[in-house]
Amino acid sequence: MRLYVLYPMLVVVLLATIGCDRVTKRIAATTLAGGPDRSYLAGTITVLYAENSGGFLSLGAELSPWSRTAVFVVGTGVVLVVVAVGLLRSRPDLWSLVGATLFIAGGASNWIDRVTRGTVVDFLNVGIGPVRTGVFNVADMAILGGLLVLMAAQLRPSGRP
Repeated sequence: MRLYVLYPMLVVVLLATIGCDRVTKRIAATTLAGGPDRSYLAGTITVLYAENSGGFLSLGAELSPWSRTAVFVVGTGVVLVVVAVGLLRSRPDLWSLVGATLFIAGGASNWIDRVTRGTVVDFLNVGIGPVRTGVFNVADMAILGGLLVLMAAQLRPSGRP
């Protein structure tokens, strides 16, 4: 696919992912904060309001505010810029571009929360019985989905030498 067609499509994926995450977090903050958890599909999906001051599964939440800023604002910002620059400078295949774009979009949206709020809004939890995920959001799904697409792109056979 030609780059002049591909890059605008990737920008659409980036902006749509960030937009979807921002909208769902706003809805969660206005409709779930201070209210009871809501359970669907016999408890398989739980919708609740949580603010996460740490990273994945609240790791780092107990760090001092200065340390959290250094790790989750400065560190994450640097990683996102490095990934984006690496993406633009390399010649990856379509699936690697899509995976990296999803990863960057999810990371950027959570980064926006950290810069503007100091915490990330999470609101989804899934599982069966006692086997449950941590509380997460749309950006987290984009990050995980992007990493899975990147891994699949790297593991599939390639026609390149």
